[in-house]
This record gives sequence, structure tokens and C-alpha cells, in this order.
Amino acid sequence: MRNIAYIDGQNLHLGTMENNWSVDYKKFRIYLRDKYKVEEAYYFLGYISENQQELYKSLQRAGFILIFKNHKESFLGDKKGNVDTDIVFEIMKALLDEDFDKIVLISGDGDYKKVIDYLIEKEKFSKILFPNQKFASSLYRKLGTEYYDHLGNEEVMKKIQYKKKKTP
Repeated sequence: MRNIAYIDGQNLHLGTMENNWSVDYKKFRIYLRDKYKVEEAYYFLGYISENQQELYKSLQRAGFILIFKNHKESFLGDKKGNVDTDIVFEIMKALLDEDFDKIVLISGDGDYKKVIDYLIEKEKFSKILFPNQKFASSLYRKLGTEYYDHLGNEEVMKKIQYKKKKTP
């Protein structure tokens, strides 16, 4: 089984931060591999920032493939990365060009509903993992529970939560 994950990085970061926790990227990558059989995990980021190099390195060390949004230089100071169309494009490109079994999506953004419906119809969708239950789009309410989960669920959080190392 060859599954692919697409992660809306800003949605993941802000969604977990809103609930006062953060993801341990190494544990999260292992979780995706073990639970969802994800071979490739694409982590989408708004833009390249010189002061975020350590984050990029830790994501790569954990096994994520980084994809940055192309922006005009004048937009680089804007907060929102807006990677939704890039993720949808990459999913549709994978449908045409790649041999895979299922897609796993990490976001709570409703902009993905149409592509999820299409992937379900084509039997190419595994799950959408919501970083924050409170901010998961209402568009997903009719989605069967077999197609979604919440990263903030206690059992999931135990496996992927970042815990500060105790200093002696």
C-alpha cells in the first residue's frame, strides 16, 4: 500500500497552537507511516523565511518533503501562506501521474471539500486529519466518520505531541 499525505503546514501549526499544544514532527511522521501507511508526506509552507531554517531542517530530518508557496517579493510579509490551491493541484497531479493507493490530508480548511468528495468517489481517499476540532470546516459535517479524525483526540495527541525535555 502506497499512501501520500498532504499537510497544510500553517493550518496544522495554528490549529494545534490554538489548543495549547504542538506537534513533534518526528513522532507525527512515524504516526502517519504506521497508522496510515504514508510513504510520502508533503508539508506545504507559506513562504521561505531565513529565520525559520531550523524548522525546515527539523521537518526534513523527520522525513517530510517541503513545498513552499511561490510569492511575489512584495507579499512575503503577509501572514497567510494560502497553500490550498497548491495542495489541490498536487493532489490532482498525483491522480494523473503517480501510482498510489490513498490520500491523507491534514487540514481543517473547507477549501478541500470538493477534491475530497472526488477522491472518495474514485476510492482514492483515506482520511482528513483535523488539527483543531473547533475550527474544522462545517462543510465536513456530512462526511462519514470513516473519512476523518482529530489530531487533538487524546489517544492521537499522546502519540504525536511535542514534550519539552526536562533539563537536569
